[in-house]
Amino acid sequence: MIRINQIKLTPDKGKEELVQKATKILRISEKEVLSLKIRKQSIDARKKPNIMYVYTVDVEVSNEQKIMRRQKGNQVTLIHETPYDFPNSGTKKMEHRPVVIGSGPAGLFCAYLLAGHGYRPVVYERGASVEERKKDVERFWNEQILNPNSNVQFGEGGAGTFSDGKLNTLVKDPVGRNRKVLEIFVENGAPKDILYSHKPHIGTDLLITVVKNMRQRILDWGGEVHFHSQMTDIHVEDGKLTAITVTTDAESIRCPAEILVLAIGHSARDTFSMLYERQIPMIAKSFAVGVRVEHDQEMINCAQYGENVPYDLPAAPYKVAANLENGRGVYSFCMCPGGYVVNASSEEGRLAVNGMSYHARDGKNANSAIIVTVTPKDYGSEHPLAGVRFQQLLEERAYQVGKGAVPVQCFGDFCENKVTEHFGKIEPQIKGAYTFANVRAIFPKEIGDSIEEGIKVFDRQIHGFAKDDTVLSGVESRTSSPVRIPRNQELHLENLRIYPCGEGAGYAGGITSAAMDGIKVAEMIAKEFTFFD
Repeated sequence: MIRINQIKLTPDKGKEELVQKATKILRISEKEVLSLKIRKQSIDARKKPNIMYVYTVDVEVSNEQKIMRRQKGNQVTLIHETPYDFPNSGTKKMEHRPVVIGSGPAGLFCAYLLAGHGYRPVVYERGASVEERKKDVERFWNEQILNPNSNVQFGEGGAGTFSDGKLNTLVKDPVGRNRKVLEIFVENGAPKDILYSHKPHIGTDLLITVVKNMRQRILDWGGEVHFHSQMTDIHVEDGKLTAITVTTDAESIRCPAEILVLAIGHSARDTFSMLYERQIPMIAKSFAVGVRVEHDQEMINCAQYGENVPYDLPAAPYKVAANLENGRGVYSFCMCPGGYVVNASSEEGRLAVNGMSYHARDGKNANSAIIVTVTPKDYGSEHPLAGVRFQQLLEERAYQVGKGAVPVQCFGDFCENKVTEHFGKIEPQIKGAYTFANVRAIFPKEIGDSIEEGIKVFDRQIHGFAKDDTVLSGVESRTSSPVRIPRNQELHLENLRIYPCGEGAGYAGGITSAAMDGIKVAEMIAKEFTFFD
């Protein structure tokens, strides 16, 4: 296969022009092309407003060596890709089917790979199916009726289902797990362009269908998925895991378990507490907290693409970061072009926000978290769960200042530490009730100061970022897990076949990296055990 890099076309050009450009570079006729696949597409806006799409394509021809002898430079290369390969089964026999706790990306992909290779996993999910969960979330946003086990954080699909649906990751991937994740998404209904987009994105509306289709395949392959079923205890006898307790709305049941995948998500605070009480090792880790900021999407488009661009381009994203003199890092996170801020709370008396986009990204505002790094030194305790308590305190303050609604404040008033009285040109796009409040009062002084300074720094990169009428809401506290559950090289606890997995266990940060970690755990189980008969 021949790969061509750095093919540039204006955004109004399509597949036909791409083939013409590729054949011109290779100095062959279009008839000699057996197939052409786009492997990467990105936007080059460095010479705005002269915007270009930049492509990497793979071209199949019958006379590769002859064509390659004519090439000079490194734009054209010969590649030999090795597709992802799930390992052969081990020889150790299972007495019981593998159990997966949680059906977010880590648990869902772990179960999907295990089920597809004959292991018939049993999945227990504390929340609802994605269809029922969607109704619970909308009821919360519209009527302020919170279901603590079925909300933006909990339920089938995990927290990422009600987010922007970003699928990019910085995780190094020499064996093809990243590509496998994208292929599985496409097999289950995601748009094919995620296979080559530089910044792939699905969106909440499409993710719901994709997650439902993945669950059906797990069932078709002999797995089980149980909703409204929370793991509330683990049982270890003579140094071996023997069972777990699963609590439903009606009863608590002791279920046999010898292989347990903990894909519990970053918000399962009660489960963290139970595991700590059962002497499962864990350590506090750093994460980040801050606010959501909203700007007019047209302003962001102009900043990123330039003014008077003659093409219909997607809503522009941005990424900003700064290291402050106080030693804190401040940066954008989970940026949602054309998106919405959402009330992402999962506990009564506590309030958290997140960002979400639909596939079209056609909302009038851009939003992003602007967050500040916090470390165990900030938590006020050396307890492994001190970071959890730090989150809870911030969320309690957010709930209090907003009296249960999402607190919002214009940036000019944030700087003056006073409650906003009226909006400027930017009207918030928020799912859930919101109210004017002093968002800055949520934070310790150093964090509030860092948010202010960071936003002013970012104004040098994106003019208008620090306008007085920029809308802030809080608190963005669920950026990643505040704990890590240590695991060995085989990805399980040192003396137990308990596999901490995904973002909740501290090994991922986003949909794709969590899914990849779930696949890694499935591989490790498969290498040791034969499939369940």
